[in-house]
Amino acid sequence: MELKSVSFKDIPNKEKIKEFVSLVKDFLFPNYYHEVSNLELLEKTCHFYFHNYISEDKDKEEEFFNSLCNVYLSLLCDIQMTYDSDPACTSLEEPLISYPGIYAIIIYRIAHILYRLDLKVIARLISEMAHSQTGIDIHPGATIGNYFFIDHGTGIVIGETTIIGHHVKIYQGVTLGALSLGRGQGLKGIKRHPTIGNHVTIYSGASILGGETSIGDNTIIGSNVFITKSIGENKKVINKEAEVILIDKN
Repeated sequence: MELKSVSFKDIPNKEKIKEFVSLVKDFLFPNYYHEVSNLELLEKTCHFYFHNYISEDKDKEEEFFNSLCNVYLSLLCDIQMTYDSDPACTSLEEPLISYPGIYAIIIYRIAHILYRLDLKVIARLISEMAHSQTGIDIHPGATIGNYFFIDHGTGIVIGETTIIGHHVKIYQGVTLGALSLGRGQGLKGIKRHPTIGNHVTIYSGASILGGETSIGDNTIIGSNVFITKSIGENKKVINKEAEVILIDKN
């Protein structure tokens, strides 16, 4: 095997990409993360960063910024879902500034646009920002609907070809992964990860694996369940309750 020699000009500038993501977050939600006194100047700065550090392709730049409106609307749905689902949440603003799940979803939705624009390396670099800070690993290629709620979140893994519907709740330690990667690059372009329907709840530690595995609408997946076959609609999947043995203290 021989590695291709690359120029330093071909290597993405990680620090500038981080700055770009921060600017986009400020553009989506002005004055929540940093004070924004001039929104027009902020927008121009976002475009400057895209052109100089993301891609010089004008069509991709235009599509990215045109897509931000839908991203914003999706994020409003995600924030509402988080507030509605968590009795510890005191306001709609609280998840935006303090919930790791919402942070990971914001980063995913930004990275997903770039992934669709075939800027996959940069999309992956952006997704790793959330992974390193929250322990939530969402591949930018995954397709995730609106009203998505991540509670706690640490240890969640969502693979590249995962499809998730609307109104889905996922708790910590959940894996939506592949059955096997033994074929390596031979699996490129093949659906390897599961499909999750609408109004599904997946509790902590559950593993759902395989590209042909689907979870039907309105189904609940209990904690620590290992699933490699499809589950229909309106089902509840749980582990058999453990036997409780009481031993008197001497």
